[in-house]
Amino acid sequence: MLHRLSVAAFVVCVFVFSFLLIFRGGAVSQPEGASSDAPGPTQVVTARLTPERVVLVDELPGRVVAYRRVEIRPQVGGLIKRRFAKGGTQVEAGDILFEIDPALLLADLETARAGLTRAEGAVEHARRGMERAEALVASNATSRKNYEDARNELATAQANLAEARAVVRRRQLDLDFATIRSPVKGYVGLTLADEGALASTSSQTELAVVQELDRVYVDLRVPATKLDGLQSAARQGLGQVEILDAKGNPHPRPGTLVVSDVAVDSGTGNATVRIEAENPGLQLLPGMYVRARLPRGLLPDAVLVPEDAVIRTGAGEARIVVVAADGRAEQRDVVLGEAVGRRLVVTSGLKAGEVIVVRGQDRVQDGMTVNPATAARDAAPATAKR
Repeated sequence: MLHRLSVAAFVVCVFVFSFLLIFRGGAVSQPEGASSDAPGPTQVVTARLTPERVVLVDELPGRVVAYRRVEIRPQVGGLIKRRFAKGGTQVEAGDILFEIDPALLLADLETARAGLTRAEGAVEHARRGMERAEALVASNATSRKNYEDARNELATAQANLAEARAVVRRRQLDLDFATIRSPVKGYVGLTLADEGALASTSSQTELAVVQELDRVYVDLRVPATKLDGLQSAARQGLGQVEILDAKGNPHPRPGTLVVSDVAVDSGTGNATVRIEAENPGLQLLPGMYVRARLPRGLLPDAVLVPEDAVIRTGAGEARIVVVAADGRAEQRDVVLGEAVGRRLVVTSGLKAGEVIVVRGQDRVQDGMTVNPATAARDAAPATAKR
């Protein structure tokens, strides 16, 4: 019985061992057959270079300034009787802002008019005396000296009359100045003089400030080395200035370069450039900080490559993988320039019409055959900024 069990166990072991050998042989033979196949070309994504027109742009910080800012100051002194304007409201040119108590000014005007009447009477009296002196000297009934005295009295009276008339006009102007009007259309600031306050011509504090804000200026500090490029771009009409608020949102109306300073700051080497822009909805207020994109040059036939296509060496040099007509790839040193969105301008090393690898270039070695697939071109504005 024991002998039968031993034989049966031996037979089972032999069967199991044979089965394992057969299974293992089949499993090992499959990768050997697969490894016999030769590797194919490396799959990459390529793009063909085409020349583009690129406008070079500088993005600079700036401050908003009112198109026109007028400080309202009194031309005559006195107590402010009425205040017509409210802070933050819009006024038209000629609208009344303040009224100074005119009582003293009216009294001065009446005094001046009385002096004018007196001067007119003196002239009339001197003229009659002159007429008598002329008649007497003609008949030799008076001396030449009396005639000359009468003539001098008339000239003096006429001069006094002219002075009296000037005083009346001045007093009338002072009375008119008691009504303070806005010289321009604009918005009144919040700081206003109160009724009952004393208006003084020698005060250093203005009664109010009126600012024209339908249009504004943006003042920028630009390195002097870039002034020629900015002015040349403006003359060529390369494009208007885009203004961005603090959040990076574009202003609805582009600006225009209107003037640049004729002096350069000796400490910083910068000059001031002024941009003019319409301001609907008063989105730009004086004192706000913004950014402006100024065109400063043009590249008529620029060659651009995606940032992802650039290979950086340990020394910081830039390389691009170029695919030849026979499908072989090579790494080529290039010199890069301005950034245009997510692309870079190539200043040397590549030319229009060549095919470059934009994806998968890290797996390619010089002389390796690649299997290219054309990439969909990314839409990017042809504007380079720095």
